[in-house]
Amino acid sequence: MTAITITDAAHDYLADLLSKQNTPGIGIRVFITQPGTQYAETCIAYCKPGEEKSEDTALGLKSFTAYIDSFSEAFLDDAVVDYATDRMGGQLTIKAPNAKVPMVNADSPVNERINYYLQTEINPGLASHGGQVSLIDVVEDGIAVLQFGGGCQGCGQADVTLKEGIERTLLERIPELKGVRDVTDHTQKENAYY
Repeated sequence: MTAITITDAAHDYLADLLSKQNTPGIGIRVFITQPGTQYAETCIAYCKPGEEKSEDTALGLKSFTAYIDSFSEAFLDDAVVDYATDRMGGQLTIKAPNAKVPMVNADSPVNERINYYLQTEINPGLASHGGQVSLIDVVEDGIAVLQFGGGCQGCGQADVTLKEGIERTLLERIPELKGVRDVTDHTQKENAYY
């Protein structure tokens, strides 16, 4: 169960905003950009029917559904969404004390640490080009097999990005990792994936 609290005041404020959208079934989506880093930002966005992701956690509230982004969920522990009124009106506040706290440490499994750094450090940079990279597997000899997606596919700079950016970052963060390889790397013939 998600440990995020949406106060009654915040619920009523959001319900009022949503009611003005003229979209039956509209809800909100809560996510964190760059979770687990000092740049973490907690965000709430409108979520029209069909815009939620299949892996989101649906939180059924009195007047609407809040969809919690699956990767952000652990960082939203103890988060509180509130609506505070003052003389000038009011504002929605989001306090997420764990948004910037890394959820991995040296004892976490290698694949969890790789995924963590991909999500928090590498993909935010690739996102500006519409790209992302994901972990397929960690194979013998500590090689991480990665797959480029989105705007990275077919990009002439993908191999440079892989070696100069991604590999360097991951090797710095995860000492037992020996290297990275693109899933479509056909130079490896004996254990080729395809």
